[in-house]
Amino acid sequence: MFVNIIAVIHNIYLTVGTEVCIVETTELANLIKDRRSIRAWEDKPVPEELLLQAVELATWAPNGANAQLWYFYIVLDKSTIKSVADAAQAGRDTMASWPEMAQAGGFPRPASTPPGASAPAAPRRMPLGDAPAMILVGARKRENPMDKVISERAKVDEKATEMLQWGSVLNPRIQSVSAGIAYLLLVLHQMGLGATWMTGPLAQSKGDVEKILKVPDGMDIVALIPVGYPADSPTGQRRPVSEVCEIIK
Repeated sequence: MFVNIIAVIHNIYLTVGTEVCIVETTELANLIKDRRSIRAWEDKPVPEELLLQAVELATWAPNGANAQLWYFYIVLDKSTIKSVADAAQAGRDTMASWPEMAQAGGFPRPASTPPGASAPAAPRRMPLGDAPAMILVGARKRENPMDKVISERAKVDEKATEMLQWGSVLNPRIQSVSAGIAYLLLVLHQMGLGATWMTGPLAQSKGDVEKILKVPDGMDIVALIPVGYPADSPTGQRRPVSEVCEIIK
């Protein structure tokens, strides 16, 4: 039975006075640790209702000023999925034709098994156009009055110039939408669906993809997520928390 992930997250901690009692988190921990990026899917349709439910839960993610700037395109039409995939491939082909790419060694290749090592045969990775479903995530544009103030001040103030640079890194619109995508991926995984969060293909085809979807002015497509029932079970590890965390007392 589908578990409301929001309720699970909400109940991680129960605070009583000065003591923090850790509530059972095994289910949530397993959900987070078991999720993987899936790039091969069964030839099986994905129910529209599941995708809608996943998107609805994704919209409960934290976001700047509760502006909810995200927008989700759920694509089930095979011809549209193929058109998006073709646009992505065309962009990649264009970039691959550049002499600069040849000098850089071309696109990165998947890691191979070291000589002498034993490993199970890698599953066949299906082309993007074969994904049973696709969710493309948009981010609405929104003017921040403070950006205008800082931009104007930066003309005469070095500190404001520095703030302007900081702001380009701390893009709240992209951070907010990314939080929604993270929720979306966890919910899809809990439903038994496999997905992967992609931005690389859009870097080479964003304008063409937006034309296919008829994306209005004032919105950017920022992520492409193929979805389906997984046909592979990739594994992967994370760095120890000691390598990525510092406690300042």
